[in-house]
Amino acid sequence: MNNLAQALSKQGKYAEAEKMHRETLALDEKISGKEHPDTLTSMSNVALALSKQGKYAEAEKMYRETLALRVKILGKEHPDTLTSMSNVAQALSEQGKYAEAEKMHRETLALRVKILGKEHPDTLTSIYCLAYLLQLQHQYKDASTFYERAYTGYCNTLGPDHPTTRACLRHYTSVQQLVDE
Repeated sequence: MNNLAQALSKQGKYAEAEKMHRETLALDEKISGKEHPDTLTSMSNVALALSKQGKYAEAEKMYRETLALRVKILGKEHPDTLTSMSNVAQALSEQGKYAEAEKMHRETLALRVKILGKEHPDTLTSIYCLAYLLQLQHQYKDASTFYERAYTGYCNTLGPDHPTTRACLRHYTSVQQLVDE
Protein backbone atom coordinates (compact mmCIF):
# COMPACT_ATOMS: atom_id res chain seq x y z
CA MET A 1 0.00 0.00 0.00
CA ASN A 2 2.92 2.34 0.67
CA ASN A 3 4.07 1.93 -2.93
CA LEU A 4 0.63 2.85 -4.23
CA ALA A 5 0.48 5.86 -1.91
CA GLN A 6 3.89 7.01 -3.09
CA ALA A 7 2.80 6.62 -6.71
CA LEU A 8 -0.27 8.75 -5.98
CA SER A 9 1.94 11.37 -4.37
CA LYS A 10 4.23 11.48 -7.40
CA GLN A 11 1.14 12.15 -9.51
CA GLY A 12 0.23 15.08 -7.27
CA LYS A 13 -2.73 13.24 -5.74
CA TYR A 14 -1.74 14.16 -2.21
CA ALA A 15 -5.14 13.77 -0.53
CA GLU A 16 -5.47 10.26 -1.95
CA ALA A 17 -1.90 9.50 -0.92
CA GLU A 18 -2.62 10.74 2.60
CA LYS A 19 -5.68 8.47 2.84
CA MET A 20 -3.65 5.47 1.67
CA HIS A 21 -0.78 6.29 4.05
CA ARG A 22 -3.24 6.57 6.94
CA GLU A 23 -4.68 3.15 6.08
CA THR A 24 -1.16 1.72 6.01
CA LEU A 25 -0.38 3.37 9.34
CA ALA A 26 -3.51 1.88 10.93
CA LEU A 27 -2.54 -1.59 9.70
CA ASP A 28 1.06 -1.20 10.86
CA GLU A 29 -0.10 -0.10 14.32
CA LYS A 30 -2.52 -3.03 14.56
CA ILE A 31 -0.06 -5.66 13.30
CA SER A 32 3.32 -4.43 14.55
CA GLY A 33 2.51 -1.92 17.27
CA LYS A 34 3.00 1.83 17.62
CA GLU A 35 6.76 1.61 18.19
CA HIS A 36 7.73 -0.67 15.29
CA PRO A 37 10.08 0.88 12.69
CA ASP A 38 7.56 0.21 9.89
CA THR A 39 4.90 2.07 11.86
CA LEU A 40 7.25 5.00 12.34
CA THR A 41 7.96 5.08 8.61
CA SER A 42 4.22 5.10 7.95
CA MET A 43 3.78 7.98 10.40
CA SER A 44 6.46 9.92 8.55
CA ASN A 45 4.76 9.17 5.24
CA VAL A 46 1.46 10.56 6.54
CA ALA A 47 3.26 13.70 7.69
CA LEU A 48 4.87 14.12 4.28
CA ALA A 49 1.49 13.77 2.57
CA LEU A 50 0.10 16.43 4.90
CA SER A 51 3.01 18.72 4.13
CA LYS A 52 2.52 18.30 0.38
CA GLN A 53 -1.04 19.58 0.88
CA GLY A 54 0.15 22.63 2.80
CA LYS A 55 -1.09 21.25 6.13
CA TYR A 56 2.16 22.20 7.82
CA ALA A 57 0.95 22.38 11.42
CA GLU A 58 -0.54 18.88 11.16
CA ALA A 59 2.63 17.64 9.48
CA GLU A 60 4.77 19.17 12.21
CA LYS A 61 2.70 17.44 14.90
CA MET A 62 3.05 14.05 13.18
CA TYR A 63 6.77 14.57 12.53
CA ARG A 64 7.32 15.50 16.19
CA GLU A 65 5.48 12.39 17.34
CA THR A 66 7.60 10.28 15.00
CA LEU A 67 10.76 11.99 16.26
CA ALA A 68 9.88 11.38 19.91
CA LEU A 69 9.27 7.69 19.26
CA ARG A 70 12.46 7.32 17.22
CA VAL A 71 14.52 8.96 19.96
CA LYS A 72 12.94 6.57 22.48
CA ILE A 73 13.40 3.44 20.37
CA LEU A 74 16.48 4.09 18.24
CA GLY A 75 18.31 6.79 20.18
CA LYS A 76 19.10 10.39 19.30
CA GLU A 77 22.01 9.54 16.99
CA HIS A 78 20.36 6.93 14.76
CA PRO A 79 20.17 7.99 11.08
CA ASP A 80 16.37 7.54 11.04
CA THR A 81 16.08 9.78 14.09
CA LEU A 82 18.19 12.40 12.34
CA THR A 83 15.87 12.21 9.33
CA SER A 84 12.94 12.86 11.66
CA MET A 85 14.76 15.86 13.14
CA SER A 86 15.30 17.21 9.64
CA ASN A 87 11.62 16.67 8.83
CA VAL A 88 10.53 18.64 11.90
CA ALA A 89 12.92 21.44 10.96
CA GLN A 90 11.48 21.54 7.46
CA ALA A 91 7.91 21.66 8.78
CA LEU A 92 8.88 24.54 11.05
CA SER A 93 10.48 26.37 8.14
CA GLU A 94 7.36 25.90 6.01
CA GLN A 95 5.38 27.67 8.73
CA GLY A 96 7.82 30.58 8.92
CA LYS A 97 9.17 29.49 12.32
CA TYR A 98 12.68 30.23 11.14
CA ALA A 99 14.52 30.58 14.45
CA GLU A 100 13.28 27.23 15.72
CA ALA A 101 13.87 25.62 12.32
CA GLU A 102 17.41 26.97 12.15
CA LYS A 103 18.23 25.63 15.62
CA MET A 104 16.95 22.18 14.67
CA HIS A 105 18.70 22.20 11.27
CA ARG A 106 22.00 23.12 12.96
CA GLU A 107 21.58 20.39 15.57
CA THR A 108 20.74 17.83 12.88
CA LEU A 109 23.74 18.92 10.82
CA ALA A 110 26.13 18.63 13.76
CA LEU A 111 24.89 15.12 14.56
CA ARG A 112 25.02 14.02 10.91
CA VAL A 113 28.61 15.24 10.58
CA LYS A 114 29.49 13.33 13.76
CA ILE A 115 27.64 10.11 12.88
CA LEU A 116 27.69 9.97 9.07
CA GLY A 117 30.63 12.15 8.07
CA LYS A 118 30.99 15.46 6.23
CA GLU A 119 30.15 14.22 2.74
CA HIS A 120 27.42 11.69 3.41
CA PRO A 121 24.38 12.51 1.25
CA ASP A 122 22.20 13.10 4.32
CA THR A 123 24.79 15.48 5.77
CA LEU A 124 24.91 17.37 2.49
CA THR A 125 21.11 17.59 2.52
CA SER A 126 21.30 19.16 5.98
CA ILE A 127 23.84 21.70 4.75
CA TYR A 128 21.68 22.50 1.72
CA CYS A 129 18.51 22.87 3.82
CA LEU A 130 20.30 25.15 6.27
CA ALA A 131 21.62 27.28 3.41
CA TYR A 132 18.12 27.63 1.99
CA LEU A 133 16.69 28.56 5.39
CA LEU A 134 19.39 31.21 5.85
CA GLN A 135 18.55 32.55 2.40
CA LEU A 136 14.87 32.83 3.38
CA GLN A 137 15.99 34.93 6.36
CA HIS A 138 18.08 37.20 4.08
CA GLN A 139 21.30 36.00 5.71
CA TYR A 140 22.92 35.83 2.30
CA LYS A 141 26.57 35.67 3.34
CA ASP A 142 25.98 32.72 5.67
CA ALA A 143 23.69 31.09 3.12
CA SER A 144 26.39 31.43 0.48
CA THR A 145 28.94 29.73 2.74
CA PHE A 146 26.63 26.76 3.32
CA TYR A 147 25.62 26.53 -0.34
CA GLU A 148 29.31 26.43 -1.25
CA ARG A 149 29.89 23.59 1.24
CA ALA A 150 26.91 21.67 -0.10
CA TYR A 151 27.91 22.26 -3.72
CA THR A 152 31.48 21.09 -3.13
CA GLY A 153 30.23 18.00 -1.32
CA TYR A 154 27.72 17.19 -4.04
CA CYS A 155 30.39 17.58 -6.72
CA ASN A 156 32.60 15.14 -4.82
CA THR A 157 29.88 12.58 -4.14
CA LEU A 158 27.29 12.91 -6.91
CA GLY A 159 29.32 14.60 -9.62
CA PRO A 160 28.90 18.05 -11.16
CA ASP A 161 26.15 17.01 -13.58
CA HIS A 162 23.80 15.44 -11.05
CA PRO A 163 20.45 17.30 -10.82
CA THR A 164 20.90 17.97 -7.10
CA THR A 165 24.38 19.37 -7.68
CA ARG A 166 23.10 21.62 -10.44
CA ALA A 167 20.17 22.85 -8.33
CA CYS A 168 22.56 23.63 -5.49
CA LEU A 169 24.81 25.55 -7.88
CA ARG A 170 21.85 27.63 -9.07
CA HIS A 171 20.97 28.55 -5.48
CA TYR A 172 24.61 29.24 -4.64
CA THR A 173 25.04 31.48 -7.69
CA SER A 174 21.88 33.47 -7.01
CA VAL A 175 22.77 34.04 -3.36
CA GLN A 176 26.36 34.92 -4.23
CA GLN A 177 25.04 37.66 -6.52
CA LEU A 178 23.11 39.11 -3.57
CA VAL A 179 26.24 38.98 -1.41
CA ASP A 180 28.26 40.78 -4.09
CA GLU A 181 25.74 43.64 -4.45
